[in-house]
Amino acid sequence: MTEHLYGRRPVLEALRAGRRRASALLMAEGTEDTDIIRDLKQLAGAQGVPLRHVPRHMLADLARTPDHQGVILKADDYPYADLDDALALAQARGEPPLLLILDLLQDPQNVGALLRVAEGVGVHGVVIQERRAVGVTPAVVSASSGAVEHLNVVQVKNLVNAMRRLKEQGVWMVGMEATAGAQVYDQARLDGAVGLVLGSEGRGCAASCVRPAT
Repeated sequence: MTEHLYGRRPVLEALRAGRRRASALLMAEGTEDTDIIRDLKQLAGAQGVPLRHVPRHMLADLARTPDHQGVILKADDYPYADLDDALALAQARGEPPLLLILDLLQDPQNVGALLRVAEGVGVHGVVIQERRAVGVTPAVVSASSGAVEHLNVVQVKNLVNAMRRLKEQGVWMVGMEATAGAQVYDQARLDGAVGLVLGSEGRGCAASCVRPAT
C-alpha cells in the first residue's frame, strides 16, 4: 500500500532514512525555494524519486489535513522491525538494551511525541500492539517530526508475550504510572537492560502492564 507522508521535516527524515520505497515527491505550486526545500529536492533526485508540483488543495486532500506544509511523499507502508532487530542494535552499539513499550496508546500526537523523545535519547526499540492501539500512521510520523523513520518500531499481537520474551533476554521491566506507592522516577535504578512500560491515555498500564519493578 501507499501512504502519504506530509510535512517538510517528516518527509526529509523519511528520505534521509531511506527505509521506504518512495514513488513521488509532491510539492505545492509556488513553494518558496528555502534550504529545507532544496534539501528535499536534492535527496529525492539522488534517490530517483520524481518531483511533481501540484495545486495546494490536492495536497490537503491527500494528507487529509491542511497542515502538510506544501509537501507530501508518496511512499510504502512503514517497515516494522522485530524484537531481534532492537536487541541486535543494542549489541552493535555495545549498550544494554533500552526499550519503550507502549500499552494501548491511541492518540497519534502522544505517540509521536514519545517517539521523538525515544529517538533523541537513543532507545533501541519501541514496542506497540497491533490491535486497539495506534500504529505508525502519517499522523504519527508528522507528530514525531520524522524521528520514527530512524527507530525500530516493533508491532506485536500480544504485549505480555513480548515482555515475557524480553525478560528472558535479561531486560528489566519498569512500569511508569502515577499510583500510590510508586517509586519516584529519579530515585529508581534504571541502569542495565530496561524496558519502560507506558500505559494508555485513559487507563494507564492495563492488565498487560507489569508492576513498577519486577
